Amino acid sequence: MEIKGLVAVITGGASGIGESLAKDMAKAGAKVVIGDLGQDSIDRVVKEIKDAGGAAVGVVANVTKEEDMAKLMDTAVTSFGAINVVVANAGVIKDGLMINTDKETGKVKRVMSVDDFKFVVDVNLTGAFLTFREGARRMVDNGWKGVLIVVSSINKTGQVGQLNYSSTKVAVSLWPKILSGEFHMKGIKDIRVVSISPGYVATPILKGMNQDALKALLKDVHIQRLVEPEEISSAIMYVVQNDAIDATDIDVAGGIGYSGSRAK
Repeated sequence: MEIKGLVAVITGGASGIGESLAKDMAKAGAKVVIGDLGQDSIDRVVKEIKDAGGAAVGVVANVTKEEDMAKLMDTAVTSFGAINVVVANAGVIKDGLMINTDKETGKVKRVMSVDDFKFVVDVNLTGAFLTFREGARRMVDNGWKGVLIVVSSINKTGQVGQLNYSSTKVAVSLWPKILSGEFHMKGIKDIRVVSISPGYVATPILKGMNQDALKALLKDVHIQRLVEPEEISSAIMYVVQNDAIDATDIDVAGGIGYSGSRAK
């Protein structure tokens, strides 16, 4: 697909990877619809896109609410007349061990709460499901060609302290094969499904962390640096343009874990 003229809906589009993608898509000629939780952040990104000559609108939307996701998709249709790209990018973390023991007694002193577990599942899993469902139903009913893209994570392989987060990310990384299979079964041939799995991305939190801790984090990353949000955006845009990329998960992680032996 040519990006110019497409209508792209991006959740979590007012910061980080979502903001970078929204701006890059608009610069390439797409019409962008941003969903996020903060009105001020949405207004800022929409204004910056428009000031640069692009087309964008924004909606305050909670991905865990069916009515909000319906409103977001309907805004795309009423504002720009179609939906071609849906990016389920919104995500959260709430790290912690399932059980945490006291150093002296060895007894359990703290556990991961049900609220902390369910919060991550609700946003990262249910939220992505509602984003895809509400986008896809409108695309199918109107015959709009396009692609559904979910942002997973390199931590889909499992990460200590991220039982909730890693569980959601491995789940969504399976969606491309499942959903493309469902679409194929129903004769829906013009909607592709792809998962993008970033590594450690240069967000303000990671860039601002203790530099020794950051160095330790990057020790197994082949490129020896954080992945830039623009590099994730570039990968997503490539997927949009290449109709042969479908039913797969793509790592964009700088070679994390693939560097073999470490220098001593």
